[in-house]
Amino acid sequence: MKLLDFVATDALIPDLQATERDDAIHEIIDRLIDAGAAPKALRDTLIELILERENHGSTGFGKGVAVPHVKHEKIKKMAAAVAVSQKGVDFNALDKAPVYSIVMLLSPKDKPDEHLQAMENIFSNLQKDQFRKFLRQATTREQIEELMQEADAQQLSS
Repeated sequence: MKLLDFVATDALIPDLQATERDDAIHEIIDRLIDAGAAPKALRDTLIELILERENHGSTGFGKGVAVPHVKHEKIKKMAAAVAVSQKGVDFNALDKAPVYSIVMLLSPKDKPDEHLQAMENIFSNLQKDQFRKFLRQATTREQIEELMQEADAQQLSS
């Protein structure tokens, strides 16, 4: 599974405005809904589920990245947003540092294998210093999309 199999290119955010976790989650969910990844009627439910998950344990795993995620029966097709913050977001990350790159994943509840494959792909890329560095430096949707294409091409050749 490639990143661009599930990353919604209409939900790439090179200039996340929010600086607090909850505001960032609202902003990213709104972009995913605008991109058609989830019905508008699910907005508040998705936000509530993601915040509930964050309150149990932050998905900000350090190194300036966070991967909030949720499964819901009304999500028909897996979709992810990628957001870059120039200012940093207080995400209560494990290393207590601000988060600059956020990948939010929405998954159908009845496809746990797909969810795990997507999470594995996201994490394997976010573990790479070069990928994180270029993602953090991205200032346009095109740059984020090119980075995803390059990561997918590297995955195919390895």
